[in-house]
Amino acid sequence: MAEWIKNNKVYFFGGVLALCALLYYFFMPPEKTNGLPGIDQAELAERKGYGKTADEDLTNASVQPQLLLVDVKGAVKKPGVYEAKEGDRVIDILEKAGGLTDNADTYQINFALRVSDEMVMYIPEKGEAAADTGGSESAINVKQNDGKIDLNKATESELQTLPGIGPSKAAAILEHRESNGPFKAIEDLKLIAGIGDKTFEKLKEFIKVN
Repeated sequence: MAEWIKNNKVYFFGGVLALCALLYYFFMPPEKTNGLPGIDQAELAERKGYGKTADEDLTNASVQPQLLLVDVKGAVKKPGVYEAKEGDRVIDILEKAGGLTDNADTYQINFALRVSDEMVMYIPEKGEAAADTGGSESAINVKQNDGKIDLNKATESELQTLPGIGPSKAAAILEHRESNGPFKAIEDLKLIAGIGDKTFEKLKEFIKVN
C-alpha cells in the first residue's frame, strides 16, 4: 500500500483534496440572509403600511359629501350664510337659521324643497305678495346665483341691466308679464314690441325663465 501511494502520490493527494472539498461543501453552516442591502426591513414594512393607509384615506375622501352654501334672508331668527350637504332640504336650513319668526308666512314656503349651492332663500312675511314661481309647486322665493335674469321674477331695475333694455322696454316686459302670465320660454321675449331677433340674440345668454 505504501509502495502504491509512493508511486501514485499525485492521484492520492488529489483525491484527498477532492474529498475534503466535498465534506466542506456538505457540512458548511448556511450564511445568514440580511435582506436587501441599505434598506431596513422594519422601515420597509412601515412604508408598505403607510401606502395602504394613504389609499384608504383617498378612498374615504372621495366619498365625502359635497358642502353647499345657502344664503338665508327674510323672516328667520338668524339670517346668514349656512353650510348644507347634498340632499338637505329647506326645513334643514331653516333649523340652522334658528327657525322662523312669528311674522313668517309659512303658506309660501315649500319646506321639502332640496337646496343647492349658492342658493338665496328668502322667507316672506305675512302680507307680502307671493313670489311668482311660474306655476312651480316650489312656493318659496329662491334665486340661483348664476348671473342670469329670470324674466318671471326680475324687477324693472334688474331688467334694465340687460343689454339693449332701457326703461321703456323694461316696463313693457313687466306689463306683458302681468297681462299674459309668466313667460314660458326665453323666446317669448320677442313678443314684446321693439325686441326683434337681433336684440334677442344679444340677450339670450343673460336671461332665463323658471
